[in-house]
Amino acid sequence: MTTELIPLESLSRAERKVVADRYAALRRVVPEVEWDGHAPYVAAIERLKAERNAVVIAHNYQAPEIFHGVADLVGDSLAMAYLAAETDAEVVVVAGVHFMAETAKLVNPGKTVLIPSLEAGCSLAESITGADVRLLRERYPGTPVVTYVNTSAEVKAESDICCTSSNAVEVVESLGVPRVIFLPDEFLGKWVAAQTGVGVVLWKGHCMVHERFTVDEIRRFRAAYDGDIEVLAHPECPPEVLAEADFVGSTSGLIRYVSERHPARVLLVTECSMAANVSVNFPDTEFVRPCNLCPHMNRITLPAIFESLRDLKHEVTVPDDVAARARIAVERMLAVGRGRGG
Repeated sequence: MTTELIPLESLSRAERKVVADRYAALRRVVPEVEWDGHAPYVAAIERLKAERNAVVIAHNYQAPEIFHGVADLVGDSLAMAYLAAETDAEVVVVAGVHFMAETAKLVNPGKTVLIPSLEAGCSLAESITGADVRLLRERYPGTPVVTYVNTSAEVKAESDICCTSSNAVEVVESLGVPRVIFLPDEFLGKWVAAQTGVGVVLWKGHCMVHERFTVDEIRRFRAAYDGDIEVLAHPECPPEVLAEADFVGSTSGLIRYVSERHPARVLLVTECSMAANVSVNFPDTEFVRPCNLCPHMNRITLPAIFESLRDLKHEVTVPDDVAARARIAVERMLAVGRGRGG
């Protein structure tokens, strides 16, 4: 079992090629002096993945050296749920925040799921509890509860169905009801209501990254480039920011927009690590970004992933009674996505 970092000169020719190839993709966004510090961790993590029959699943908001350096599977929270459900690996390391690791465990109850940092939380997940959901059910009897995946397993267990920003509209429309309780992101809920015409009961939860964007900030960027910039915003942003954008979509939706439209210059109004990660695959597009970093995502580092894999550290567990109920809400979400090609 690999227990220590591996000096680059001690790597096999094949391992040196892997490390070199990873950096070739990252050269535009990671300085060589930084990569020199990352490379031994990349090599050691690759060895540990082989020894443990493990995969690293990374969210789009992870740092480039993780997203492009060691991740086997990448995507937004919906893609991560699919990938976690479909992988044959025995160990799943979630390079994301805690609710993502819990979701991976829900759909992989027989696998070992690890989170590299116990401090990688989420302001949305922390904004609501299972008790809050039960009180809302009492206040609005018979109204279905649609819960954003950015929540704890306890909250999912009190819900009828989960959603992500990429399938929230589909999920709400699939219920065929005039009103839903939509939790916990207030801004995403307002956006979904506008897209569907379905009435929503909202909660005052906000993403600490996206709620900080302002209309004035967006307009300053437009002015700086004489309007020659396309503004792409995540629906967790305030409604007035979404109204100022040229396109609104989930993280996967923003990537798809760039892939299909090939804009010359874009402003990604979301967590700024994503722009660095996406820019690797779209060198002809200039990515301008107001750099709001998620402090929780940034608690996941290469050293933390290495230690988690080496020691099987920070295993994620969910009580059986909670997991059984939460799994139903997640599986209903996945069924909607699969049924409609999501």
